[in-house]
This record gives sequence, structure tokens and C-alpha cells, in this order.
Amino acid sequence: MIYSLPTIIALDFDGVICDGLKEYFATTKRAYEQIWQQNLEQNLQKLEISFYKLRPVIETGWEMPVLLRAIILEIDESEILTSWNLVRDQIVATEKLDTKLVGNTLDSMRDDWITDDLTSWLELHRFYPGILEIVTKIISSSSELYIVTTKEGRFVQQLLQQQEISLPRDKIIGKESKRPKYETLRLLRDNSQNPDVSFWFVEDRLPALQLVKEQPDLKPIVKLFMADWGYNIERDRLIASNDPDLELISLEELTQKF
Repeated sequence: MIYSLPTIIALDFDGVICDGLKEYFATTKRAYEQIWQQNLEQNLQKLEISFYKLRPVIETGWEMPVLLRAIILEIDESEILTSWNLVRDQIVATEKLDTKLVGNTLDSMRDDWITDDLTSWLELHRFYPGILEIVTKIISSSSELYIVTTKEGRFVQQLLQQQEISLPRDKIIGKESKRPKYETLRLLRDNSQNPDVSFWFVEDRLPALQLVKEQPDLKPIVKLFMADWGYNIERDRLIASNDPDLELISLEELTQKF
């Protein structure tokens, strides 16, 4: 299916532009060891494999140490995949966790790592094949590019700069904005100088796309794409493929659009 380029193209970062699974696990491990005062070197590979498999359930960063806790507690993977919010909330309540402190610990571990050894931190990220060329083409196209992500914007900017891609900081809207992605799209619409503003929104998480879809004022102007190469599971891809308001797209298909 072919579409004319929209006014604004909004891309998620993790799971659409960048695969940061290795960094996620490595930083989460450091945070976990500090929060629970437990060394995880034993069975590390097994934990890592489970974490990669279950990563699609995560919406925001603070949940990652809790996910690792769920794995270590040997909660069934199928239960985590189907009822993550319940599993997460039960662990938080049972262990009396301060979710803000968990998130701050994760961020401080990442900050310290970047400060102490930026090279090794950057090396844990990889960009999906061809995606940087797509980003470059969008920047030079008639469309305006924004990155809308739950990752902190400063981390996104560092990773892009390392790839020699310069995107103004105000075009990267990260976790620090403290608002859901549909609210960010609404704000971009309201701030646009174009009365006929239109969007493409490329995201790998089905819940985020469904929340945009549920906004009656956004539905007519936002074309929603689900990235099948990102952090999602087969069930979500099947739902997206059967939803007339969503388009399940492969990386190859996205490349073809540019």
C-alpha cells in the first residue's frame, strides 16, 4: 500500500530504530544487584535469554528490574506474557518497592556507566538494518521527523550522535516529557503551522498504538504502523494484522516507502 508522505513522521526509538536488548539486560542486572543485594553471575545466560523473550511486556524503564525479579522468582513465562500488569503490581506490593526509586536506580546505573565507559555502553546497542538510512532520508524529506519514546531523550541523542545523525533535541520527545504518546502526538498537532497536518506513527508496541487509535480527534489524521521487527509477540502482531486501523509493517516495507 502506498501513501503520500505526511506532514510529520513520528518514530518510536527502542524496537523501531534501535535494538537495545543487550544494554537493557546489562543495566537491569546492575540495578537489580543493588536493589536486592544479590549477585546474579550464576545462571546469567539463562536469565538473559528469559529477559529477552519477555521484554515486550515492558512499557517504561522502571519495570525492567521488576521483570528480572519475576524471572528469578520463577513466575511462569506465560503468566508474565498474558498478565504482566498483575504480576508486576503484586511484586511491587509484596516487596514494598518504591517504583520511583527503582527507576532512579536504573537511570543512575546507566548514567554512571556512560560517564565511566561510554564506548562499552554504546557497543551494546545496534541499529536495525537500513533504519539509519531511513532516518536520514526522512530528515531530508518534506516530512518533519520526531522521535517519540519512553527512553530518556538524552540517551537517544547520544546514540544518534554516535552514528553521526544530528537531530535537534526538541525533536526527541522522551520519558522526561511525562505524558503518554498520544498526548505527544496531540501536542505536535496543536503546535503545527500546517492546518492540514497529518502523521505517520511507527511503534512496535500494540498498546501504545491502540491508545492512539482510541483518540477520536487523532484517528482521522494519524496513520498507525506496527513495526513487526520490534519488541512484540506473535499474538500482538496477529491482532494488528487483523485491525483495519493498524498496518503491520516489516522493515523491508518501511524501507520501500523511502
